[in-house]
Amino acid sequence: MTIPGPVESVEPVVRTACGAVRGRTEDGLTVFRGIPFAQPPVGEARFAAPRRPRPWDGVRDAYAFGPPPPQDLGVAGTVGPPDVPEGDDWLTVNVWTPAPDPAAHRPVMVWIYGGAYKLGHSGSPAYDARRIAADGDLVVVTLNYRVGMEGFAHIEGAPANRGLLDQVAALAWVQDNIAAFGGDPDQVTVFGESAGAGSVASLLAIPRAAGLFRRAIAQSVPGTFFSDELARDIGAAFAAEIGLRPTVADLSGVAPDQLVKAGQALTAKMPGHAARWGQAVSTMTPYAPVVDGEVLPVTPWRALASGAARDVALIVGHNRDENRLFTAMAGKLGQIDEARASASLRRNAPGGEAAYRTAFPDASANDLYERVQTDWVFAMPTLHLAEAHLAGGGRAHVYELTWPAPAQGGALGACHALDIPLLFGTFQESLALLQFAGAEPSEEALALSARFRSSWTAFARTGDPGWPAYDTERRLVQVLDAEPTVAPYPEETSRRLWEGYEFAPLPLLGPQA
Repeated sequence: MTIPGPVESVEPVVRTACGAVRGRTEDGLTVFRGIPFAQPPVGEARFAAPRRPRPWDGVRDAYAFGPPPPQDLGVAGTVGPPDVPEGDDWLTVNVWTPAPDPAAHRPVMVWIYGGAYKLGHSGSPAYDARRIAADGDLVVVTLNYRVGMEGFAHIEGAPANRGLLDQVAALAWVQDNIAAFGGDPDQVTVFGESAGAGSVASLLAIPRAAGLFRRAIAQSVPGTFFSDELARDIGAAFAAEIGLRPTVADLSGVAPDQLVKAGQALTAKMPGHAARWGQAVSTMTPYAPVVDGEVLPVTPWRALASGAARDVALIVGHNRDENRLFTAMAGKLGQIDEARASASLRRNAPGGEAAYRTAFPDASANDLYERVQTDWVFAMPTLHLAEAHLAGGGRAHVYELTWPAPAQGGALGACHALDIPLLFGTFQESLALLQFAGAEPSEEALALSARFRSSWTAFARTGDPGWPAYDTERRLVQVLDAEPTVAPYPEETSRRLWEGYEFAPLPLLGPQA
């Protein structure tokens, strides 16, 4: 039975389905870290769907975050993991709760990190959830899932989308255990950013995730999903980097860090595969959810339009200047020339290059590049997800973050991932160091940060974030700036350019290798 709470101790104990865990009281919250929700995916479990954790005797200390899954840190400007434990117990969850009282029935928010489907871990200081839990008086869970080749590469004999299956397993753990931590399993909101938002969108479309959460928040949804044929071809190229076949038999004996290196080598060669891999090349990540017809039967847009998640309330939104983060990390901020702009417009703009040049006649080459890159990777997939949800009978609230990051005199604009420090209040961690230049946040930033948390937690509690639901007549969205307002969707020109566009699985352009 569950030990009733709150326990009169600075180290409260909660009994989960697999055994008792001991947490710590920190800043008025009780925090449990590194609780396994599945067995380590190594040995005979390598590349397999997650398996239920083995029970343990006694009380397990839940003081430290679990080790991160193998990380591809070869992204310019990213900060590697801080001091984290080593090991292969990658599949763990962490819980922040006002009190582990089974009678509390608090709403639950479950965070899924981003990282291009190839890096990220829940122990990152950027995802310290104490402010969300405290401000919202709710329970917050963060989780690890396999990334890179371990989680998303197509490997014969292994299920596709293993990283997504990890997330489903973690959400099932929440259903089975969160009441003991003071949470309500019938009031679960899943939220994530970038690849985490792509994961949230995928969970809305995955049949085995149905019923595991009631609400969802997707921040900057990437539009890149791979077809099965493309994923197979990329998987073959991965294995070829180390002279092997893309099979469980060949790859299961290769050390995880060697697979990371193979992925990095392939990423560097992606431009040379443009004739076969098309738009996938310009993302510079060889990983994405795979529309395999089984784990993920169809794209999220198609699933939502068919009503697959009509009972799940949704917040979706993006940042105005998403792509500037990537040009800044590449040292090219404000320096994109006509040739590079034209190449991106030809490859990514619906209607071709002329459509964007006509729609934005006064835009420089640099600004056209930033606009089309932002639109096709994040902004339009995000908006289309809301519209698909409406078409399927669901309800969606849309936002756009327009407040500019203060670093570099505001040149970064409202760039990708700026919403993370604003939501979590972690201004001195990871990419926030680039966006805020290490400076203390201004009163304006702190006020916007509080606004993020109050809206997100209100939605988790009631389904209403404090602004109207989106519709295709008024198109009202929450514009998050120094003075937040509700207004018609600001990117109307882009919206019209992409009207009717389908975010289909990216195809393989040529015969499979």
